[in-house]
Amino acid sequence: MAPAVLSPTPAAPAAPLRGLPSVDAALKAEAGRAALARHGRQAATAAVRAALDERRAALRAGAGAVPAAEEIAAAALARLDAAAVPSLRPVFNLTGTVLHTNLGRAVFAEAAVEAATQAMRSAVALEYDLGGGRRGERDDHIRDLICELTGAEDATLVNNNAAAVLLVLNTLAQGRPAVVSRGELIEIGGAFRMPEIMRRAGAELEEVGTTNRTHARDYREAIRPETGVILKVHTSNYRVEGFTAQVPPRELADIAHAHGVPLVNDLGSGTLADLARYGLVHEPTVREAVAEGADLVTFSGDKLLGGPQAGFIVGRRDLIARLNKNPMKRALRVDKVRLAAIEATLRLYRDPDRLPEQLPTLRFLTRRPDDMAAQAERLAPVLAHLLPGFTVSVAPCRSQIGSGALPLETLPGIALALRARDGSGGAPARLADALRRLPVPVIGRIEDQALLLDLRCLEDEAAFLFSIGALEGTDQMGGAA
Repeated sequence: MAPAVLSPTPAAPAAPLRGLPSVDAALKAEAGRAALARHGRQAATAAVRAALDERRAALRAGAGAVPAAEEIAAAALARLDAAAVPSLRPVFNLTGTVLHTNLGRAVFAEAAVEAATQAMRSAVALEYDLGGGRRGERDDHIRDLICELTGAEDATLVNNNAAAVLLVLNTLAQGRPAVVSRGELIEIGGAFRMPEIMRRAGAELEEVGTTNRTHARDYREAIRPETGVILKVHTSNYRVEGFTAQVPPRELADIAHAHGVPLVNDLGSGTLADLARYGLVHEPTVREAVAEGADLVTFSGDKLLGGPQAGFIVGRRDLIARLNKNPMKRALRVDKVRLAAIEATLRLYRDPDRLPEQLPTLRFLTRRPDDMAAQAERLAPVLAHLLPGFTVSVAPCRSQIGSGALPLETLPGIALALRARDGSGGAPARLADALRRLPVPVIGRIEDQALLLDLRCLEDEAAFLFSIGALEGTDQMGGAA
């Protein structure tokens, strides 16, 4: 039996493909010239070729008509413009969490923004002693300020508080025991655990006490001649309540010093101002920790302090000197831009009376509910007009500080509650998704089948409404109008 002969698959008509515009023709079109001007010849040419490849494949599949040069150029320009939108871009934080880790924590003070901008635009005396005309130290820019604000003998700076703890333990307790209460072996965001930091630093973890109760005798019995440090960790992101016991910092300092062992107090969030002065719950200050006898205190720069991400280490001059000799210090240092913003932020603390006006973090935390209520009354009718598928009501809510600071304390606030008029339970989530896709995304939270827009951190109403205005004419219930 003769083998079957397979007929070849007919080739796609060549005529439509020959009708495709050339790369050069697309680049000469109006959108092509705009692509060249905005993105450069190499990127524009690659984008045009990619657009032509897509249309060529569609024509071979029998889909669509032959495009004009302007259409290809427009597709290429849209592709380039979309790719040029920064991934790290501003958002409206209406979550009700002031120091939201996923949204960048502290908003910088204007003084810090100006200082950072100036440092970016010009050469600066980062490690240059202008008085002596020789090499200087970058810590010199903040040392006197931070010592003045905390009462410490000396200070140094690294890129975050985890790095500060890492440097301290690696310097003072590498290959040696570091004594810490079991109730203080915290885990912070991203499953980042204190025991793991201690091990990476080369310290031997010496746990004392129990999860809920640690006594002075537990520390005394654990200290040996080879003990490197006693580490006290402020449990800023949780509280153990009920049948509990812990050793006060001053008593712990006495125990450490009686045995010749340094006491390191990791405050975590850390604050330079007594928050009770501004009507908030008291949080242990760095000055208090120093006065209570800690030999070194570590804390963050981008949480309650309200500045850029940084890790401060303050305390005894001899111990700070040892930290600065550790080669790891260079790997953990901060750059000129962040250092300029930190210095400017610290200077604001010299005027505590005006601190809430100048420091956004404290301004947000101390914002009065009646101010937010008035703002809500202004915004509600505008949002109701822009979002006809939703009811917009003014609702009381509770805000939180965030980033592990005062986890049990909430702040009375005001939110705009957006609920679907048809009672659709999924509509708030679809609206939240639409708000995240705005040119300046709006981030709220879903609660009780409503999208809540907490107004605590909203200052620029005009910019907010302009961004929300992009939703007008669309179906926020899930699709284009």
